[in-house]
Amino acid sequence: MPEIYFHVRWPDGATQRCYSPSTVVEDYLAVGVEYELSDFVERSRTALGIAGERVREKFGFFCTGASDQLAHIERTAAAYASADGGVAAKVTVESLVNADGSRR
Repeated sequence: MPEIYFHVRWPDGATQRCYSPSTVVEDYLAVGVEYELSDFVERSRTALGIAGERVREKFGFFCTGASDQLAHIERTAAAYASADGGVAAKVTVESLVNADGSRR
């Protein structure tokens, strides 16, 4: 499967490299776009859910990497949401990168 990494900047400026086992994430997240915190989480949830299912279709099991990544995103987002009620919290997608490190 063509895995992809998406780099995000959280509301406090911290950055994180996130994993997806499928390029479907490109259908839900765009480079340079700033998403409301809850929208980013929902888009990630949808994209990683589809990605995990694509792995199941191909290999017969759901991708734990996708579910682990989603859990990490949800935990991180919850901390920002509780900090200020999540009202002004934004997440920016900084890049989409192939497994070989080349930009998409």
